[in-house]
Amino acid sequence: MIVYAAMYNWVGLTNGPYGLAGIPRPEFFGVALRTPWHYVLLAAGMNLLALPLLFRLYQSPFGLLLKSLREDEAAAESLGIDARAVFLQAFVLSAAFAALPGALYASYVTYIDPTLFTLNESIFLVAILLLGGAGNRIGPLVGAAVMVFLPEALRFVGLPDAIAHNVREVIYGLLLVLLMYFRPQGIAGEFRMT
Repeated sequence: MIVYAAMYNWVGLTNGPYGLAGIPRPEFFGVALRTPWHYVLLAAGMNLLALPLLFRLYQSPFGLLLKSLREDEAAAESLGIDARAVFLQAFVLSAAFAALPGALYASYVTYIDPTLFTLNESIFLVAILLLGGAGNRIGPLVGAAVMVFLPEALRFVGLPDAIAHNVREVIYGLLLVLLMYFRPQGIAGEFRMT
């Protein structure tokens, strides 16, 4: 909330509530990306480059360090691992990989402002991770599939527009409560949180 308030009021950097307009679209070899299919191809290309790097990182010694810190931070530190340094490196790497789709989104809509990224968006992303499960590559994909396809499936129920959003939120909450009670590691999670 503090970051949102700062970005919303820092007119010199973010243009405040007016946002940043006129973000240029990328060009490759003189061809400007304009259609949604151009962006689909660019996103697929970015995934083809980024995912093998992430999978290599997952299996690297650094990935093993992260797994050891996830399982038992005190035990990992007792073996000489500097947890703060490893967590800082993981934060920087995750921010760099998250910046790629963020830049792609900004160039696609050509306009961003602080109201595009609210607390609801953050809760939605955390719910995807909690629902699918952490600790492997499949969990977030399962969580994203459920959280994206559930609203689409609810369209066929024929609920009035005035209550459809509220019903969807209730179903999300109920799913999360049931999952935390019966399967805390998520649908496809590797480990059980204690």
